Amino acid sequence: MTSHSTRGGHMRTGNGGRVDRSRPVSFTFDGKEMTGLAGDTLASALIANGVHLTGRSFKYHRPRGIVTAGSEEPNALVGVYRHGDQTPNLRAPQVELYEGLTAISQNRFPSLEFDVGAVNNVLSPLFPAGFYYKTFMWPKAFWDRVYEPVIRSAAGLGKPPKLADPDRYANTYAHCDVLVIGAGPAGLAAALAASESGARVILCDEQAEMGGSLLAEAGATIEGHAAADWVAATLATLAARGNVTLLPRTTAFGYFVQNFVALAERVTDHIAQPDPALPRERMWQVRAKEVVIAAGAHERPLVFPENDRPGIMLAGAGRTYLNRYGAKVGRNVLVAAACDSAWTAAFDLAASGVDIAAIADLRRTPPEHLVAEAARLGIRVETGCTVTGISGHLRVSKALLGRLREDGSVAAAGDISCDAILMSGGWTPAVSLYSQSRGKVVWNDEMQAFLPGVSVQNERSAGSCRGVNGLAAVLNDGYAAGEQAANKAVGAPLKVRSIRADGAEAATGGFLGALPHDRDASRVKAFVDFQNDVTAKDVELAVREGMHSIEHIKRYTTTGMATDQGRLSNLNALAIASGALGTALPQVGLTTFRLPYTPTSFGTFAGSSRGDAFDPVRRTPSHDWVVKQGGVFEDVGQWKRTWYFPKAGEDMHAAVARECRTARQTAGQFDASTLGKIEVVGKDAAEFLERFYTNPWKGLKPGRCRYAVLLNEAGFIIDDGVVGRLSEDRFHVTTTTGGAARVFAMMEDYLQTEWPDLDVWITSTTEQFAVIAVQGPKARQIIAPFVEGLDLSAEAFPHMSVATCRFAGLPCRLFRVSFTGELGFEVNVPARHGAKVWEMIWAETEKHGGCVYGTETMHVLRAEKGYIIVGQETDGTVTPADAGLEWAIGKKKFDFVGKRSLARPDLVATGRKQVVGLQPVDPKRMLEEGAQITAEANPAKGTPALGHVTSAYWSEALGRTIGLGVVKDGRSRMGEVLQVPMPSGAIAVKIVDPVMYDPEGTRLDG
Repeated sequence: MTSHSTRGGHMRTGNGGRVDRSRPVSFTFDGKEMTGLAGDTLASALIANGVHLTGRSFKYHRPRGIVTAGSEEPNALVGVYRHGDQTPNLRAPQVELYEGLTAISQNRFPSLEFDVGAVNNVLSPLFPAGFYYKTFMWPKAFWDRVYEPVIRSAAGLGKPPKLADPDRYANTYAHCDVLVIGAGPAGLAAALAASESGARVILCDEQAEMGGSLLAEAGATIEGHAAADWVAATLATLAARGNVTLLPRTTAFGYFVQNFVALAERVTDHIAQPDPALPRERMWQVRAKEVVIAAGAHERPLVFPENDRPGIMLAGAGRTYLNRYGAKVGRNVLVAAACDSAWTAAFDLAASGVDIAAIADLRRTPPEHLVAEAARLGIRVETGCTVTGISGHLRVSKALLGRLREDGSVAAAGDISCDAILMSGGWTPAVSLYSQSRGKVVWNDEMQAFLPGVSVQNERSAGSCRGVNGLAAVLNDGYAAGEQAANKAVGAPLKVRSIRADGAEAATGGFLGALPHDRDASRVKAFVDFQNDVTAKDVELAVREGMHSIEHIKRYTTTGMATDQGRLSNLNALAIASGALGTALPQVGLTTFRLPYTPTSFGTFAGSSRGDAFDPVRRTPSHDWVVKQGGVFEDVGQWKRTWYFPKAGEDMHAAVARECRTARQTAGQFDASTLGKIEVVGKDAAEFLERFYTNPWKGLKPGRCRYAVLLNEAGFIIDDGVVGRLSEDRFHVTTTTGGAARVFAMMEDYLQTEWPDLDVWITSTTEQFAVIAVQGPKARQIIAPFVEGLDLSAEAFPHMSVATCRFAGLPCRLFRVSFTGELGFEVNVPARHGAKVWEMIWAETEKHGGCVYGTETMHVLRAEKGYIIVGQETDGTVTPADAGLEWAIGKKKFDFVGKRSLARPDLVATGRKQVVGLQPVDPKRMLEEGAQITAEANPAKGTPALGHVTSAYWSEALGRTIGLGVVKDGRSRMGEVLQVPMPSGAIAVKIVDPVMYDPEGTRLDG
């Protein structure tokens, strides 16, 4: 029978920890079966099984092991198999153990112990920092055939999944008064304080269990209770409060403007057989009145030769694995210290029966109480001592020590056997989220760290992340932050309270940069960024080669570009660079902390946007009717629009020709519901449109419409539509189908930022109205039976009119507009009645010999009349003058969006491309949209094109092929014949007026 002391791995302590020793858990790593305990992470289970080798480094393929116990882990990145496929690059300290977990190491071949890629380590002198900038320059032809394929095959650590992701992901929106990020001592105290006032509080923490550093605290007490007991009582109190939401396993990965914070919750990753109804992960999009950042601090590694060997980890991590998981990192451990907290780790390990080979402290005079405690425990202490090298290949077996001389040089001090080294260079406040909030960090000389400066948003940092140290001080700082946040959010009164805590006193000491040693600096590797294989000499080389800003050094060496975003490496890299430059550390700068805070799965970002839901399908009211009629659809933006209606024996071309012919001769019915519709209301509505569109609006009478052209600030056309004035203070604005959301957002942007003085509000009404367009000579006869209370005669209701009326007893906005050049009406009725009204009109259309038609016919009819389609005749560089729309610009208007840009010399210069009509000399030859237009049939290579074809169709009305295009100085070329080179031979085209059908407009009245 397995004893409790060895169950879950031979490196387990006999008791203690927060794991459940009665519940063994089986798992495999690289195919080897092992046993852990419920409550383990993959990292703690591996350590308990004596495994430290977990992967190979990116560039040199050096053996690497577990360094941390948190999300900043740079080395132990593993792949985990679920559903027959793997998720790569998961951090072993964050992978919770469950029955049957299957994990693999990465970046090795054929095995972790023997990796042929390790030859890179031997050849490392050929791969210094920035080598790719110099190596891949010559010969030029090698880039496509040699360099790029090799780089692509070597890129990355883990292998991407091969199968479609079978999991579900969810998304939720939440509002709260106070969001507390981090559930360590400061975060718990902040949540307690804020929630006591009745404020709505969300407390999130990326770990599976809330409590942070307190879960690994062995001797401290809070309010007379053991730290772990205080955590349990506090969480129970918070959980019992209805105004508190607790979110473990939830990372705050992005801090955006207006206190908008994105959280990623891991819902079922830790469950062997999850409920299929639950998502794997959930995105929380939280808007908080106040935010408390209690992100803690990260322990810094020491930079000494061969500091990357498996078995070398942070002292705080070794203490966490011992006290929280009951796992011993080694049997004979050397502690390399530059600050007090490393001594505490040594004391805890010694109390658990681990042999401490020695404590080697860089300081000559560490605190006396620590030296006294080491003596009591019988631990050897070496002061003024540093590690100068390592023996051991797949795991550390011996450390070389060096004694610091008064002049800063190092004298050899022998070696010491060990199977693990715990190192600590001090603590770096976690300022990433504060920096994301757009706050500027400030260098603190006393603490040798960057700390949060002035808050830009409604945010405050608390505890270690703002440089507060010592358990009592951190708790009280967190409580004060929570009170202040609640006071700002809900007006809760501030109270004075002090939380009593004993133990876990503030640590002193720390070291930045590379440790001195007596080795040949050009031959040893002292790693700064473990994941990207960046060494101290790489940073120094970057400085020698002219990189003086940390942002340049970062890109030249890739330091700080690993998945931890420099949380372990940044300050050491800065210190090395500042030493090489001979400048103060703050002058070197600080790299930008970008989201996500930790790697976040694509599934979390995608949420439900996958498969059919990736691009939500929007259907018009006529959709089901069209399906029954055999209509063919095309995707236009998110809409399903009818492309054409084929009859038996018709292909697309025949169907479109018939639809065009019928619409011109009799009538055609078209679903225009997809047009964007925006209600602009208020006493300043006309003034708003005056400033927004090119056209004048103040003089437009109620009941009349006007064509509208919208420019961007550069003066280029980005949308158009028809605007109807319903009353003095109300306009019905239409946009293109694809431009609806963009135009609405632009309107809102200008109202909020440029013209907040205007009394105007806007409402998107695209989905509120079904729009049925009836176009053709018999259009008036078709809709007349349904229209109530409105004279439809040409005199009473002329072209470009709008009226509210009743249509078949339903409220209606009736427009008399035309995008075909024929008599036209657009019937706008409530969308819920759209299908019924569509069928009612169709019955009348069919009675008069009309047809239904789709978007292809609509495009042909528009092209015959020279009506541009934004995004087809325009490409982001076309101005109103280029499109022949100068008449749509209010000549007396003081200003409108884009007006100043229209006067730019390049926009009024000769030689601009202008919209023209195109008629192939051979009326049967079809142009191809996008084809270039040139002066010659076979222009010499490199000859600039004069323009290109934007639209090309067969015109049934004209009995020939036609097109529209943009041509240099097009309007001055009327009658000129140009060429459209094609693979089958150039097509000669005659430049004509864009209005090729009914140029006089006589058909608009029927």
